Formats: sequence, C-alpha cells, structure tokens
Amino acid sequence: MTEHQEKTLRLWPGAAAVVLQWLLCFVIPRVIPGPVTMAVGLFSGPLGMLLVVVWWAFFSRAPRPDRWGGVLLAVGALVLTFIVLHESVASAMMGMTFFFYATPFSALAFVIWAAATRDSSALLRRMTMVVTVVLATGTWALFRTEGMDGDAKFEFTWRWTPTAEERFLASAVEEPMAVLTATPDTTATAVWPGFRGPRRDGVVTGIRIQTNWSASPPVELWRRQVGPGWSSFAVHGDLVFTQEQRGDNEAVSCYQLSTGRPVWVHGDPVRFWESHAGAGPRATPAVSDSRVYALGATGVLNALDTADGTVAWSRNVVSDTGVKVPHWGFAGSPLVAGDVVIAAVHGMLAAYDRITGQRRWSGPDGGSCYSSPHPLTIDAVPQVVLMSKTGAVSVATADGTVLWEHAWPRARIVQPALITGGDLLLSAGEQTGIRRITVAHGSGKWTVEERWTSRGLKPYFNDFVIHNDHAFGFDGATLVCVALDDGRRRWKGARYGGQLILLSDQGLLLVLSEKGELVLVPADPNGFKEVARFPAITGKTWNHPALIGDILLVRNGREMAAFRLPRTDG
Repeated sequence: MTEHQEKTLRLWPGAAAVVLQWLLCFVIPRVIPGPVTMAVGLFSGPLGMLLVVVWWAFFSRAPRPDRWGGVLLAVGALVLTFIVLHESVASAMMGMTFFFYATPFSALAFVIWAAATRDSSALLRRMTMVVTVVLATGTWALFRTEGMDGDAKFEFTWRWTPTAEERFLASAVEEPMAVLTATPDTTATAVWPGFRGPRRDGVVTGIRIQTNWSASPPVELWRRQVGPGWSSFAVHGDLVFTQEQRGDNEAVSCYQLSTGRPVWVHGDPVRFWESHAGAGPRATPAVSDSRVYALGATGVLNALDTADGTVAWSRNVVSDTGVKVPHWGFAGSPLVAGDVVIAAVHGMLAAYDRITGQRRWSGPDGGSCYSSPHPLTIDAVPQVVLMSKTGAVSVATADGTVLWEHAWPRARIVQPALITGGDLLLSAGEQTGIRRITVAHGSGKWTVEERWTSRGLKPYFNDFVIHNDHAFGFDGATLVCVALDDGRRRWKGARYGGQLILLSDQGLLLVLSEKGELVLVPADPNGFKEVARFPAITGKTWNHPALIGDILLVRNGREMAAFRLPRTDG
C-alpha cells in the first residue's frame, strides 16, 4: 500500500461499529440480563456486520477491488458455510443462530485484518483477506450446539465429539433387571404421583432437614446415566418412573428407588429432537393404582402396568385431535383425575378413560401451550385449569365443560397456583409477569376478577411456589420473592435457574439449579440468604426434582441420582 493510501484508509468507523456490536451482543446482556437485552444482543450481530459492510464498501477509502471483493467474499463465505453447517446449528432459531453468533466474530476479524495489513502489498493484502474471511466464517462449520440454556445462550461444542446420548448408548450394557422382593402395592396412594408432587404445586409436607450441609451433607444413594429428556419422576412404593430417549426409541423407564437398578423399559419407535432443547420426551409420567400414564413428545399416550410395563392401552393424541406436533414437542404431563386421564395437546385438553383408553372428551382450543393440566377445587367444584396462548381456561373433569376463562395472551408455560379460596396466581412469561385473579361461583355462574398484575416476578419456564402470602420463583434465572397482597417484589437473590421445591413445614426452598447444584434458601420474605450448596449432577438441568420422604431424586438429560437428605427433629 502506498503512503497516500495508508493516510486515506479510514479505519475508525469500522472499529467503532465492531466495538458497538460487541457491547450490544456480549457485554450489556451479561451486565443487564433480561429478555430485552437478550433480543438486542442477538440482532446486534447481523446489524453490526451490516454496518461493517457499509463502512468497507463506501467509507473505508480502500481500493475499489478490495472493497467490493471483500463484500462479495463475506457474503459468499456466510452462504457457503451455512450450507455445510451441522443440523443443530443450521436449524436453531429457524436458521438465524449461525448469523447471530458468527457475524460478530467475522466483523471483528475483518477490522483487525484491515488494520494489520494497511502497510502490506496489494497481493498480500488480498490473500490474507481471503484467509481471514474464510477462517472467521467457515470455522463455525466445525461446531454443533447442544441447545440453549435458561438465558437463551446456545452451548457449542466440536462437531465430531460424541453427544451425551451417544456416550450413554455406547456404554450401555444388557444390565439385568432388578428382581422385586415383593409385589408392588397398587392400592396405596402414590407418594409422588407425578409432575411436581401430589398437588402439582411443588410443596412438600411432613419433612424437616438439617441445613448445615458442611457438617451433614446429603448422602448419595446411587447414580446412573440416563438418556436425554426433560421428564421428572413419578414414584409409587419402591418404583420410580421417568421418560428418556434411547436412540430411535422413546422410552418409559422404571427403576428401583432403593437401588437405582432398572426394573423394566417400554420403548416406542419414535424420536423427537429440536435444536433448542435437544432430543427426548418433555413430559413427566403420572402413576395411579396399578398403571403409569406417559405422554411422549410426538403424541404417543401410553397406559402401562406398573409391575412389568405391559401395555394396557395406547393412543396417539395427534390422530385423535387433529393437531400438529408443536415445534417444542408435547410437553404437558398427563393428569389422572377421577376416572379419566387428561393430556394437554398443544393448547387443548384431551381426556381418556383411564381403564379402557376410550376418548371421553376434548377441547377447548387455546392455540398452543407448554404447560400441564392443573387440578384445582374452587368453591367445592373440582376442575382442571390449563394455561395456553390465549390465557387460562378451567373445565369440568367429568365432561370437559368450560367453567370459566381468563384471557391473558402468552400464558402458556408456567403452572398456575392456588393462593387461598378462589384466588389464583398466573404467569404470562418473561415479558409480562404475574397476575392475581379471584374466581368465584355464585348464582349459577362463574366470575373472574383481576386483582393486580406485577412485573416483580416474571417466570419463563421455571415454576414458582407459594408460602405464607408470598410467591418464590425465578425472574429469568434469578430467585425472587414477591408479596401476594400487591405483587411487589420483596427481594432479589442469586441467579440459579432450574427448578425448586418448598419444604413448607420448615419454610425452606430446595433449589435444583440449572447447573445441577442443590441449594437451600429460607422462604423468608424479609431477605435472601443462601444457607447451603451441594453439587448433585453435572450438565444443563431443567428437570423438576422429586422428594419422597428424605430421598431426593434429581436428573437431567445425562444422568440421574438419588440422595438421602439429613433429617432433623427440630
């Protein structure tokens, strides 16, 4: 490059564009986490790259062949790399993830190249331009993603490394099934019948534990690898039921609570996968009497014998209702209510006779949902509430008659909570927050009244619990407390993500963090305090924990484990 060219090459606009791009993409979302900064960060990558292209093409004062050759090279590299991307990256967020992540690095590399080669010859400058653009962009073809975390950040790894599922299948051996010493008691009530416990509210009674885990930590009873999936547990006696993906088979698996050994596995030849959360079923089985009911991600609803996994009946909710499998798969955990099993079918409820599997009723259509049927009794009337895209709808369990509705768009993931009497706490996601409504039945009709709406707690997919007129849950990944009288936030604690259980006798929150750590936090509205922490499992953990007496079950898409928690008589 000549001395005249060196003086006229204008670098500062490109450098400024890259600095702004990186601040918006990576710095600000970490300093101020939240859905708004996350969205700004994602779109700042392509926008910043566009600014760099405009600078280089029109304002850099570089020679014309370099300017337009660089633009064509950058566009061509992005297109060609996209063609050869790993499926997990190419399909993530409808194909946009690659552009969101690759463009900041490509823009940075290009500006560094421009500054480093300003004194070089034309030949060397153009050769190194090709190398820089190809490496900065094409390197993304070497990665795959294992999905995103609770902050919507994708986790990347080398394309050729085995997945956790592949390692699980490669190490799996024909393990002998556990031989039960006694016939399972099918007459007793299941201590943990399914999703979030007996009342689906994440609240446990009758247990108090020690909180000084330095002196008395949880004791590991067993640990084992498991196939991918976001299912939690149903427990009946010494039998534990969960769902997992095993290669091309979606499995309902039964394990022994006391040993962790497998008892039986039922497989259906279906496989579900999507780029955000990966492979496997999303729902948690429900157990009642001598049967366990499980809904797979593609819509297979099974009723299996708890003792040996024999199929009592099987239905496909897709063919029964005519809905399509949602992008995230069927995620609602089935509910046993009286003589029916109720499944959430993408915003609609479908009920089946729990003995014969005959379809009893379905409807209404709420658009879409990720939540599960929720049992409630209001004014002595048993009912089932479903949160969906249109809001909350309550139906009679016997015939599906709509009792009442509350319109609130986007309320489709987090479970509702009964506060007291007929008051409910609802959530509409990370942008809207929570709402308290009063539902009453009188003069032959139902009435619904909004009391307040608050952004003090904005749960996305993490369920909350109620204790002493306060709600405890996750605002994004941060644990917070809000008052139920007005919805105001009382405190904001640490960032855990994951899910939680309330030990109500003790006023204690047992958190299973997104990183697989167990954390104890008092459910005290006067202030946040972490009193214990314990590493339980490794890997991204979104699955709800289950507590049976003093035995805690935890799992994620890689492993599951059982721990005995230290009891206290105090």
